[in-house]
Amino acid sequence: HAPVKSPKKKMAESKYESNTYELPKWKEALGELVIRTFRLDMDKVRAGSIAGSYYYNLCKEQALQYENKELSDTAKFFYEDLKLPRTFSQWFQVTVLHEWILFVRMRAMPFKYGRNYQQKMVDRTFSDIEMRLFEEMNVNSGRIADQYLKDFNSQLRGAVFAYDEGFFTDDATLATAVWRNLFGGRKNIDIVHLEAIVRYIRSQLYVLSRLSDREFAMGSFKFVPPNESVSVLTPEQEADLKRRVTEKYESMDKDPNLLPSDRSKLSYTN
Repeated sequence: HAPVKSPKKKMAESKYESNTYELPKWKEALGELVIRTFRLDMDKVRAGSIAGSYYYNLCKEQALQYENKELSDTAKFFYEDLKLPRTFSQWFQVTVLHEWILFVRMRAMPFKYGRNYQQKMVDRTFSDIEMRLFEEMNVNSGRIADQYLKDFNSQLRGAVFAYDEGFFTDDATLATAVWRNLFGGRKNIDIVHLEAIVRYIRSQLYVLSRLSDREFAMGSFKFVPPNESVSVLTPEQEADLKRRVTEKYESMDKDPNLLPSDRSKLSYTN
């Protein structure tokens, strides 16, 4: 439960994950040739960059915090509005909650793709946690780090099981799972805080349920900020949304210049 100190040195991140990085043209052409020649399934290949990078970073950043550093607006919701402690362990629980929200949508994808997306996110989670333990938490023993990783793995499995139970039953059960995991089962918490996080979860799940497999797999989702509300679409609005999405991807698929790396077999109408 130690507070998270800023790393002594900036952790190395892959340049390929940077928003400003542009792949050299010869590498891009070579990659497209390989995809076309070996007929690679881009819906499986894409899981690494979308789930293992983009979606994991989305989850990680929701409550990312360091000692004596200003919080983002979303992090303020968890640490100031919900009164959660600013610790590494708490950051992990918030991250797991957001990963579970995405797991729900991933499990609705065709099995072989959804499982791949989940695995890529979990793999990246624990490789990142291991790095943060050494760089930010000053853990200098591989044995101790392994014990932490085993503990975090158990927490992840337990939280996912508990949230699944709440998702498939009712809000009271979901609130109980939130209380046990996110709030650590602490006594005398404000019931309004539980209500707020359950509403937050249901809002994210509703938005995700309105995204087709193709849109979600391409990384078209962002978490709705806690200070924004989600309104249920009318049947007319939903029909219009589906029409525009269908027109967009039908046009893309018919484009003879569409790169092999941008192709997908996933549905955009479900």
